[in-house]
Amino acid sequence: MSAIKTQANESGALQWSAAEIGALAHLYRGEMYRSKVWRARLDGTTNWAVGTTGIGLSVTFSNPENSPLTLILVAFLVLVFLSIEARRYRYFDIWRTRVRVMETSFFGPMLRGEGVNTSSGWNQALAHDYENLRFHISFVEAFGRRLRRKNAWIFLIIGLSFLAKLAIHPTALSSPADLWARASAGPVSGKIVMSIGTVLYLVLFLIGFASVQTQHASGRVHGPQDQDPLAKFEMHG
Repeated sequence: MSAIKTQANESGALQWSAAEIGALAHLYRGEMYRSKVWRARLDGTTNWAVGTTGIGLSVTFSNPENSPLTLILVAFLVLVFLSIEARRYRYFDIWRTRVRVMETSFFGPMLRGEGVNTSSGWNQALAHDYENLRFHISFVEAFGRRLRRKNAWIFLIIGLSFLAKLAIHPTALSSPADLWARASAGPVSGKIVMSIGTVLYLVLFLIGFASVQTQHASGRVHGPQDQDPLAKFEMHG
C-alpha cells in the first residue's frame, strides 16, 4: 500500500488527504476527552474545599464554647486545596489549548469553506507542543484564576464566619480586649492571629488582582455580543 503524503498546491498551501484529516479529527476527540477528565478533577478539589468549610462551620457554631480557631485551620486547608487545584488547572490548560487551536485553526476555516489552511503555522506550533510538552500558563496565573472563579467566595465565607464567631460567642463582644482574647491561639496573642489572617487575605487579593493583568490562558469564554452570528439559529423550547 502506497504511503499517503501531504501535497502542496501551486500557491504553496498544504493539501491534506482525507486520511490525514480523519486522523486529526480523532486527535481532536482524544484531546477533548483529556480536557474533560482534567476538568472533572478540578471540580474534585473544589468539592473538598466546600465540604471542609461546611464541616468547619458546623463544628464552630454548634456550641458557643467551641473555639473559632477551627476556621483558621479550615482556611489553611482550603489554601492547600487551591494550590492542588492550580496545579491541576495548568495540566487542564494544556489539553484545552490544543482543543482550542484545532477548533479555531482547523475546523473554523473548513466551516468557512476555506479548506485546511496552515498559513498561520498552527500545525507547526501544535506539532512543536507535542514534541516539547510544557505548561502554557504560570502557577501564579492558574492560582489566581481558580481563586477568582471559586475559592474567593469560600475564603470570604470563612473570614466573615470567623469574625461573626468572635463577635457573638460565647457572649456578645463588649470591648477590643475581648476580641484579642477570643482570637488568641494558646501562647499566640489575638493581635498576631488577626494580623496573620489580614496578611493572608491581602496576599490572596493581590494575587487574584495581579493575575488578571497577565491572563494568557486560551479559550476563555467572553460575554455576549450585540451581533451574535448564532442568534438566528437559536432553538426555542
